[in-house]
Amino acid sequence: MNDAEHSERARRHRATVWSGATRKLWHTQVERSVGEGLAALRELADLGHTLMDPHELVDTYGGGPVAEVERQVADLLGFPAAVFFPTGTMAQQVALRCWAGRTGSDVVALHPLAHPEVHENGALGAVSGLRTVHPTDAPRLPTAEEVREHPEPFGTLMLELPLRDAGFVLPDWDELVDVVQAARERDAVVHFDGARLWECGPHFGRELREIAGLADSVYVSFYKSLGGMSGAALAGPEDLVEEARVWLHRYGGLVFQQYPAALAALAGLKTELPRLPAYVAHARTVAAALREAFAEAGLPWFRVHPAEPHTHQFQVWLPYGPDELTAASVALAEETDTVLFRRWSPAPAGGPPGVAATEVTVAAPGLDWTPADVREAARNFLARLGR
Repeated sequence: MNDAEHSERARRHRATVWSGATRKLWHTQVERSVGEGLAALRELADLGHTLMDPHELVDTYGGGPVAEVERQVADLLGFPAAVFFPTGTMAQQVALRCWAGRTGSDVVALHPLAHPEVHENGALGAVSGLRTVHPTDAPRLPTAEEVREHPEPFGTLMLELPLRDAGFVLPDWDELVDVVQAARERDAVVHFDGARLWECGPHFGRELREIAGLADSVYVSFYKSLGGMSGAALAGPEDLVEEARVWLHRYGGLVFQQYPAALAALAGLKTELPRLPAYVAHARTVAAALREAFAEAGLPWFRVHPAEPHTHQFQVWLPYGPDELTAASVALAEETDTVLFRRWSPAPAGGPPGVAATEVTVAAPGLDWTPADVREAARNFLARLGR
């Protein structure tokens, strides 16, 4: 067996174990079997008649359920219009190149940990001909002062809310307002990478419309927080959205039919979006219980980051190797039917050597977990290290 085959077998085993466990903090679509995915589609079909008129025609290059998603997103975010994209990567590529044409600048200011810089293989430059600059490399969003004092002109400031790879972190509301104002003072437009914007309201103490209203355009995802199958939307002024539709076609994103993804997005907006504040609140309870368990265990070093999560997701860092921690995560599920953590990776940039990190999400399955449940699961997890 070669390395690729061994890696795939290990991945499938992990997915089977974690998917089969009955006690977990969150479900993830990537652990589903095809059969489980089909069962979810059957549930979606049963729910479909409550999402829109069942006699409505399916979409054909837009329209139907896709148009309904666009309408709801525009309304939720307080923009005149929105356009459905098959991927968030494409949505942001299009948004940023459209703004570049309007501002006359191909320079985008963003964080070096932002999604386009870390997860898109240099697509902004290779595909869209854009160039990026970084107002800061600290593991947080840039400050207003950093935006004002950046030595190079830029046409667009892109802010990822929350900044996932820094620990799903957000600025304070006043800080965000000041950063946006600083960009305006430089005659730059502001675009929000809002893949996870849906759960930012509790941290800011603001409704979605007020948060989104700070920006000139906003991208949102339908599967990262809302449990959808795939897909994204770009919301903004009507003229920007109309131009984005042209580029959607040019980029190969004008898919013949997308009604399963669109219906899943509508289901997420109806069922998951109202639950997100409860997930955020309980994530803070889970994070506190993990800190207590690690301290009680006498670990020489650990980090739950942020200490009080800004959203319903956060990072955990422990002083062990990623393979050892992942093996313990699998063993915990196999032996106790409990998933506390999933896969671990080498510590993000800025982390000390010999440390690994994982991401924790708290969603509907985790709401039943008490602090005592979390502490017990953490103790059981730590007991499986070093086997």
